[in-house]
Amino acid sequence: MFYVIAAVFAVGASLFVAETEAKTICTIVADASHISDAGITAPILQQGNCTERFTPASTFKVALSLMGFDAGFLKDEHAPSIPFREGYTYWGNPAWRQPTDPAAWMKYSVVWYSQQITHGIGAASMQKYVDAFRYGNRDFSGDAGKNNALDRAWISSSLKISPQEQAQFLAKIVNRKLPVDAHAIDMTTSIMKLGPLPEGSDDGWQIYGKTGAAAPQRADGSYDKAHFYGWFIGWVNKGGRTRVFVRLIQEEKEEKISAGIRNRDAFLKELPSLLDKN
Repeated sequence: MFYVIAAVFAVGASLFVAETEAKTICTIVADASHISDAGITAPILQQGNCTERFTPASTFKVALSLMGFDAGFLKDEHAPSIPFREGYTYWGNPAWRQPTDPAAWMKYSVVWYSQQITHGIGAASMQKYVDAFRYGNRDFSGDAGKNNALDRAWISSSLKISPQEQAQFLAKIVNRKLPVDAHAIDMTTSIMKLGPLPEGSDDGWQIYGKTGAAAPQRADGSYDKAHFYGWFIGWVNKGGRTRVFVRLIQEEKEEKISAGIRNRDAFLKELPSLLDKN
């Protein structure tokens, strides 16, 4: 059911995009027990510009999943299943044209399904959740004067979050310190599961994660597609240990593969060695 990281590594390097120019903005790896609202103590790795805020793009699906399950719009991994309709947001991925349930929504990062959730919850409740989660700058207003908050506040628009705030938010999930019911955390964790870390790393680590990508918005409202941001966020756990990770990159030129996917594939090659060190 889930995209299994181990399987990807097993079929060989052909599934990985060639590394091209991209700058790493921030990398964080830290034990979840060392992360709080006050900051991160004794990180395993914290490098780069980790306090500046950027669009969360599709990493906001993690927060939105918690909201959707808590509000009752989402039921479980496979309900509701919603069919695609012409007029829904479609950016070329054929998987987006299929009936989509919460598991497929997270796996294929289906924007129109996110928009069904936000419209189902409503603007006022969405803002309340963002405030309660202390999510980034908490600005769910959308583009000024466009009344589009429910469609794209989290995509190159008003809502912004720093890599450090991403790590703090993820720690609240795994430490169960968010104001949502247990079912919301259980279901979000379930649909974020990617599988075991690749063969050859420390056996037993399970990885949960989400990618995200979006182009910076210029002052004139256009988008700088040569400099996409790419996120990969999540956590790994093994036994009683849970480690949160955040990696944010920015492309140096326009690429055919999503910046989030490229970031994920590159970071997964590095992550096992980081975990083995501590």
